[in-house]
Amino acid sequence: MSDKISFLMLSNTGSTKQATFSIALLRFSGVLFAACLVLLTYLIYDYYSLKKTFPGRRELQIKISQKSDEIAGQRNQIQKFADEITALKSKLIALNDFERKIRVIANIEKTTDQDSLFGVGGSIPDDLDTKIPLTEKHNSLMREMHEQTRQLDLASNQQQEGLESLFNFLQDQRTLLSSTPAIRPTNGWSTSEFGYRTSPFTGLREFHKGMDIATRMATPVIATADGIVSFTGTKGLLGKIVTIDHGHGVVTRYGHLKKILKNSGESVKRGDIIANVGVSGRSTGPHVHYEVYINGIPVNPANYILN
Repeated sequence: MSDKISFLMLSNTGSTKQATFSIALLRFSGVLFAACLVLLTYLIYDYYSLKKTFPGRRELQIKISQKSDEIAGQRNQIQKFADEITALKSKLIALNDFERKIRVIANIEKTTDQDSLFGVGGSIPDDLDTKIPLTEKHNSLMREMHEQTRQLDLASNQQQEGLESLFNFLQDQRTLLSSTPAIRPTNGWSTSEFGYRTSPFTGLREFHKGMDIATRMATPVIATADGIVSFTGTKGLLGKIVTIDHGHGVVTRYGHLKKILKNSGESVKRGDIIANVGVSGRSTGPHVHYEVYINGIPVNPANYILN
């Protein structure tokens, strides 16, 4: 069997030409042509497929870019939240230390143990590692930050209670100080001290429950501490008197007055003029008889004069 094939070609002029080809070559050419046709068909199909999917890929790239920006924003928010927690914790620690110093000065013990609250929980990282995937430590970090927030909330509540108790104590101390007699009721000189003495009227030994301060007639008599006028009027040998209740069991009394300038029930401040020096009652001359009582017991007024 021949492995070649010949073709006879006739022209219009009547001449002939013969072309001879190898059958193997023709087969190879056919296979090659078919392969090229298949490849061309695949390339055309792939081109149109890519052309159709390109908008979707572009949209996906946009979404990926947006998600990256969102993750970066979340990292920044978490870092900002962590910084705020750290700053708040530092302020609370400083405030707690300030309260402690005040309590040391005022010699007041804490009612609650606040120091332990600032040592509970882990520390917030100073900077988030951007190389670590956000989801890898997100849950543990958020739990830690929530725990820190809970501890700070508890600490701030106890800090508030501590400061309120400190304020109330200092307010009471301030009230106590302003309500404690501390000045002379009038300008003058002492003519008779507190304690046993010989009576200038009977010559007998008697207990003098106050001190006498001699001065000019009508000299102003002032309240020696804040309080409320509990009595005004005349009482036996003391003549016209004013009694002031200062609270905390402290009472002062002013006798031998000429004119009373306050009414019962009025509030007075230290230094307010309440009367004028006189000679009412049994008196040897113009002076004020000044008494101080602590829980109903007369005490030496000289111990409550600081000026």
